[in-house]
Amino acid sequence: MRIAVDCRYVRVDHHDGISRFTAGLVAALAELHPVTMLISDERQLRMLPDLPSFRVSGPTSVREPLVARQVNRLAPDVVFSPMQTMGTWGRRYGLVLTLHDLIYYRHSTPPRDLPAPIRLLWRLYHLAWWPQRVLLDRADAVVTVSATTAGLIAEHRLTRRPVTVVPNAADPLPPASGTPGRRLVYMGSFMPYKNVDTLVRAAGRLPGHELHLMSRVAPAERARLEALAPAARLVFHDGASDAEYAAALRGATALVSASRDEGFGIPLVEAMGVGTPVVVSDIPVFREVGADAGAYVDPDDVDGFVAAIGALDDPAVRAARGEAARRRAEHYSWANSARTLLDLLQRTTP
Repeated sequence: MRIAVDCRYVRVDHHDGISRFTAGLVAALAELHPVTMLISDERQLRMLPDLPSFRVSGPTSVREPLVARQVNRLAPDVVFSPMQTMGTWGRRYGLVLTLHDLIYYRHSTPPRDLPAPIRLLWRLYHLAWWPQRVLLDRADAVVTVSATTAGLIAEHRLTRRPVTVVPNAADPLPPASGTPGRRLVYMGSFMPYKNVDTLVRAAGRLPGHELHLMSRVAPAERARLEALAPAARLVFHDGASDAEYAAALRGATALVSASRDEGFGIPLVEAMGVGTPVVVSDIPVFREVGADAGAYVDPDDVDGFVAAIGALDDPAVRAARGEAARRRAEHYSWANSARTLLDLLQRTTP
């Protein structure tokens, strides 16, 4: 069986969520079965494992609807794409597409790094369910990263194809000289649905605690958050490296998130993997990922976040929660996910 993995969404300088999902899965899958990577830019190879590759046009090219005709030249038996938008006209192979979440149906602001025409199409696409159904039904099978999203796919009847959960995972964080401290760590964007305001307000009522915000932030958003709770001790990393992120997490009081919507929650797995407790919003996917290792609070309940974080000042509580976090993190690995994916690919081969 000849397997190809669509790696064209891998970034050329640093990983985002889709990029890391692709790289982690293709590396683990290659440990189980030979794999050829589909790329659109030679620079992507710097972010991918050393595996055979085959170059085709990019996923935002006008040639995308007919990209299958290029892929046919490779003669794969089955192709796995980490997105649902891969062109399919004329394909002569089995195809598995991925739908990560349904966030943008409820929060319509598209990712800011997309070109303006793509952002417009993105908004139009999410105005109705039928475009998603058309895309997914072109595949032979569909993958998603959480049981929560699988349930939403079924609820909205988005596909007639079988849906398989291939969980996300986290890369091991690099060694870091993190020191114990009353640090709260937030890893994520500053889009409105991420609801960072609740975290900032809670930090303003936790004397002695610092809220470390790891991602890049626009100057105007930074000023807005600083004015929101002047008593809060905010540390803006404005795009931390993996080593800086690891150092912040190790020994931190907790990883925190008040997000209203997620497709998975990789930062939870990263934090739990190093034994850092998680205090996060009470949404279904966080319950799924964190299970009994997390503390869950209504996204708008500032008092609840203050209380849940304050409980970790007790060394016994913190130690117990940290151990529960480590145990839960073992549930997620690229190796486990790759085994699930390989089984699906074998069943999908024509």
